[in-house]
Amino acid sequence: MDLHRKAYDKLLEWKAKSQGSSALLIEGARRVGKSYLVRLFARKEYDSFIYLDFSNIEKEIIELFENEMNPLDMFFLKLQSFYGVQLKERRSCIVFDEIQMYPRARQMIKHLVEDGRYDYIETGSLVGIRQNVENILIPSEEDAMQLNPLDFEEFLYSQGEETLISYIQDCFLNRKPLGDALHRKTMNLFRVYMIVGGMPQAVEKYCETKSLSEVQSVKQRILKLYRDDIVKFAKGYEIRVMSIFDRISEQLTKHEKKFSLAAVNKNARYREYEDAFMWLAESKVVNHCFNSTDPGLGINMNTDRLTMKCYMADTGLLITQAIEDGTVLEEEVLRAILFDRVGINEGMFLENVVAQQLTAAGHKLFFYSRTDKEDFHNNIEIDFLVRKRKKISVIEVKSGEYRKHTSLDRFAQKYSDKVGDQYIVYTKDLKKDGPVICIPVYMAYYL
Repeated sequence: MDLHRKAYDKLLEWKAKSQGSSALLIEGARRVGKSYLVRLFARKEYDSFIYLDFSNIEKEIIELFENEMNPLDMFFLKLQSFYGVQLKERRSCIVFDEIQMYPRARQMIKHLVEDGRYDYIETGSLVGIRQNVENILIPSEEDAMQLNPLDFEEFLYSQGEETLISYIQDCFLNRKPLGDALHRKTMNLFRVYMIVGGMPQAVEKYCETKSLSEVQSVKQRILKLYRDDIVKFAKGYEIRVMSIFDRISEQLTKHEKKFSLAAVNKNARYREYEDAFMWLAESKVVNHCFNSTDPGLGINMNTDRLTMKCYMADTGLLITQAIEDGTVLEEEVLRAILFDRVGINEGMFLENVVAQQLTAAGHKLFFYSRTDKEDFHNNIEIDFLVRKRKKISVIEVKSGEYRKHTSLDRFAQKYSDKVGDQYIVYTKDLKKDGPVICIPVYMAYYL
């Protein structure tokens, strides 16, 4: 099946706008669907294409890049002969898949784009880490985009629910509830989405079998692949990367969900783990959320990067990781999510899936935390802050029945001139509570 990906439209926009003046680099985690997407795009939108997979490339092609790049006429002639594909000027595309495995090809993009005959699309993971950019000149003729796991709308497309997507959008924009029947249906679909996650292989397996146990096996293989990548590519600090990665679910069970290095090593210092956190961010396996210390002066300008939350980029993978490391029991967590009985431990999955949807919508993640040791009535904990024009949207995630939103009220009072919309994200239908808009979690993407 061809999964509907919004990124396909972005590829169309790039092709129309670029007209061969730039290459496109698609970054994303392993198994997020980069290779599948670009091959589908190249097959449908060009007369012909050549696909180079640098994770398993023939030595003859490497020799072409090493020795036959000048003149380009001979390079293209040999490339076409080797793959048995006829390239047509301005109607063909060359795909460089897993470009991080051969950075020299990325450096050559400058000359290939200047030549102007064909379009070029690159895909890669970890393309920004030091070992993959050393000794090469990164081309300025390169546009970049990130491919994330499927968001909830894309998951609904896979379930044939296109009409429901439009209705959810309309309800959010007009601040109206879906109504009991449609809300119940949508929440059921969203609960399945949380468990399955947005990795294409997991979604395809669910569409094929409707079996959560078979989906679980797919996700276990992806997690093993990530751990293998850490050992293989995080040379010199792989133990630190692994120690962070394996504690994500454990750290998110905490009330404040901030990542504590003391849980890794009681004597650990951030400077010793900075490269490890950066590696995980570059791998796109996690979404970091930083503490904005003074959002009144701008979310980005005053950030404590030593205080962060570390969310898994895909909630389905987080659930599988939590089951594997014993943070939760499989039967209990699946029952809690499916039957809307999410408690404190399971609440981390709701917060993680909101982080995932905000990231998919293009937001950088920030939270706010203030502790007053002398008067706890002044304590404030805000899950997410989102900049919208000149105002800050304030977001709190509530698992289960909520009765008050004290931190949100305190924050709104403290930064009254900066606060715009105030949201509670929870599992019930949309309603208004004074200045606060309570929205179902499946609308988080629209924030």
